[in-house]
Amino acid sequence: MGINFQPIYILASGSERAKDMLDTVSNNLANINTPGFKKLILREMSQNIPNNPGKSKELFTFARFNDNPVILNQGTLKETKRKLDFAITGEGFFTVQDKAGNIFLTRNGHFFIDKTGTLIDQNGNIVLDENNNPITIDSSKDLIVLKDGTVHQGNNQIAKLKITNYQSVKPVGNSYYTPAGNQIASNYQIHQGFLENSNVNGIKEMINLIEANRRFDIYGNLIRALDQLEQKTHEIGRA
Repeated sequence: MGINFQPIYILASGSERAKDMLDTVSNNLANINTPGFKKLILREMSQNIPNNPGKSKELFTFARFNDNPVILNQGTLKETKRKLDFAITGEGFFTVQDKAGNIFLTRNGHFFIDKTGTLIDQNGNIVLDENNNPITIDSSKDLIVLKDGTVHQGNNQIAKLKITNYQSVKPVGNSYYTPAGNQIASNYQIHQGFLENSNVNGIKEMINLIEANRRFDIYGNLIRALDQLEQKTHEIGRA
């Protein structure tokens, strides 16, 4: 008697998706205190291949990974009173550039001034102005950033923060994102002396973690039970 692989593949693919859910929820919880972090969710899809007589390997139905969309809901603001901390309310991202010239988006406005006077983020990436240029700050002068993102020292506007917005974004790690859709208008305000908290709800994510663990355990138990059933079936078939 041949082995029926379809139930095994269905359960194995479901177990893999449960593991993906565990990874996603664990990542959300790990970044609950990361400024500007945006929650990720896991979206799944089922693939049902129609019956094709004579092609048994194409008769499987799988639970498949679809995507990990970023939830862009606004996080609450935390006042730091630090001149180089900035929070965005509304739509849009700060724009930074790494040493290799790669451009990233972020909502984490915890910035610094390097030894050359350039405004950088906590990873040393350059914060760009609206013309894609670095922003040079004179540390001996007071720094004022208005709600429209214009940067002032003394009586002079020296730059404007580049805030860009997209239909969707893709996470690339360290609270950085890259565009995953068309650029759209930004409707925002900049708040100096504040940071945006992550939009992760710790209680809800702990519930999601418990549910994902239970789901993973259920699939594992079902796979073991199915294996035992198949063994019994083969023993009967040989009798």
